[in-house]
Amino acid sequence: MKNQINTPAVLAEVTAAFYRYEQALTGNDTAVLDELFWHDERTVRLGAGENLYGIEAIRAFRAARPAKGLDRQLRNTVITTFGDDCAVCSTEFTREGTDKIGRQQQTWIKLPEGWRIVAAQVSLMS
Repeated sequence: MKNQINTPAVLAEVTAAFYRYEQALTGNDTAVLDELFWHDERTVRLGAGENLYGIEAIRAFRAARPAKGLDRQLRNTVITTFGDDCAVCSTEFTREGTDKIGRQQQTWIKLPEGWRIVAAQVSLMS
């Protein structure tokens, strides 16, 4: 496994998927956000104020979320791949108008349909 951490081609794929997710998030592109999550009842997204279990709960959250105030700046982003089909993406983010620091971590798995988030966690820190 040691030689399979952050192989350039896999790291490039996951990095592209991660930033595609970020663009969809800040642009409120719910179709792309939905595409990038695993469509399964075992998908988990633990948010800053909600715990979502299963793709249906995640979809409902996205549909109800306001489309304003989503812009943010990322920092300390770390993307690590393990082999050809597993990755962890961690980042911090800030938003204008608040001193809180957001933290986001995602587990990505390469499925037959492509790279998908199977678990995500978002939290805020003062």
